[in-house]
Amino acid sequence: MAHSFLSKEFNDETASERSGLDLSLSAMACYRHPYLPICESNVVSWILPSSEEAREAKRIKRSSSLVESVRSNSSNLYSGGNSICRTSSTNSFNSIPKLHFRDHIWTYTQRYLAAEAIEEAAAAMINAEEGGNEEEGNADGMRLVQLLIACAEAVACRDKSHASALLSELRSNALVFGSSFQRVASCFVQGLTDRLSLVQPLGAVGLVAPTMNIMDVASDKKEEALRLVYEICPHIRFGHFVANNAILEAFEGESFVHVVDLGMTLGLSQGHQWRRLIQSLAERAGKAPSRLRITGVGLCVDRFGIIGDGLEEYAKDMGINLEFSVVESNLENLRPENIKTNEGEVLVVNSILQLHCVVKESRGALNSVLRIIHELSPKVLVLVEQDSSHNGPFFLGRFMEALHYYSAIFDSLDAMLPKYDTRRAKMEQFYFAEEIKNIVSCEGPARVERHERVDQWRRRMSRAGFQAAPTKMMAQAKQWLVKNKVCDGYTVVEEKGCLVLGWKSKPIIAASCWKC
Repeated sequence: MAHSFLSKEFNDETASERSGLDLSLSAMACYRHPYLPICESNVVSWILPSSEEAREAKRIKRSSSLVESVRSNSSNLYSGGNSICRTSSTNSFNSIPKLHFRDHIWTYTQRYLAAEAIEEAAAAMINAEEGGNEEEGNADGMRLVQLLIACAEAVACRDKSHASALLSELRSNALVFGSSFQRVASCFVQGLTDRLSLVQPLGAVGLVAPTMNIMDVASDKKEEALRLVYEICPHIRFGHFVANNAILEAFEGESFVHVVDLGMTLGLSQGHQWRRLIQSLAERAGKAPSRLRITGVGLCVDRFGIIGDGLEEYAKDMGINLEFSVVESNLENLRPENIKTNEGEVLVVNSILQLHCVVKESRGALNSVLRIIHELSPKVLVLVEQDSSHNGPFFLGRFMEALHYYSAIFDSLDAMLPKYDTRRAKMEQFYFAEEIKNIVSCEGPARVERHERVDQWRRRMSRAGFQAAPTKMMAQAKQWLVKNKVCDGYTVVEEKGCLVLGWKSKPIIAASCWKC
């Protein structure tokens, strides 16, 4: 803007000279311009303004009244305002000395500062408006929080009429393509709606049993959402990185090695974790193992079989002898005899986001799984889980913990993807929203997203006979963040031998290693 302002001024000078316009000091005094105070006095400075004068002009131009004066007078000045003084100065054309070039420079400097003042005032107004929008957004966010908590309390008290009224208001404010908190609120609204539909009338006990567990059937949309979460969010990849480093350390110098993978990382189609492990085994110094066995445990036998075929082909190309097998069983029904072990082989057990699904109120299911793993005597058990308390005994406590946890995740997605990116919507609605709805709306066996803090896992593992094996890879973890260009808000900290990936100080994923 300032550049165009100066260009216009020099053009005006040429035109003025052609028309015979008086540029004398007395004539210039007629120009109603707030940045020409010298023209209104008898003191004339024939040099450019000093730094103090420039600073003073900077101070003056921040006044809103002066900015308005500049705006009005400058428009008058450059759109014919010179006619104001043309009449009064016509008779003195020949009696008043002409301005020299340096006088014009001084004048243009003052006008430049005036133009800059207008520009900065406009920017200040924009910033003020943006600040107002931010404050308004914060107020809207607080209102959403209050509505969500009030609605959760009404649902917990089985007050259907009050909860329904609150849900109606929430639906109009919790937008799928809104701010990060509006989007996370929309997922909690879905969960509260589902839970309210299962609430029995006052006087009855508990909830109506859901007709179907929403986590039973994996749709194409859920598979795509899982793939996007793996590719875009660092959570699962961080778990794979820590697990593979621990496994490589356990396999150091061994010829016959065996990995038991619980759940095969939710059935990611490419077997990413094991491709990286195979590559590392083939490339590291020393002799590669004579045989690598991978046993996948889960109910998706066909999918695991396809993954295994791809891994065997990949291992062959890398010069690794791989044997892949599948145990068709969920974790609760797993038996020691299901896992075939060979004498002389080193065994490790890998669990990525799996064991929280068998944490129940009675604790019997998890204890049974841990006991079976302990009987296998693995050299190391790698445990990667969400680091949050979503398994408390009270609904409102779980609700608040989940709201805090997933707000951090949605905030991180804001930093990684544009507002209207469909990939973000898919991850939020078909992956994270499914977890939220299970935490909020389900109870009993149907509630499988029972995430717990790393301290709680530490107590559970100790009771099951496991000892912590500290993960000494903090430096490598920080390098991994940089190498993989993970968003700046993510950090890694070491907590009592565990590595915790967090978003802006909020823990998200914890990785730990255990030995018998």
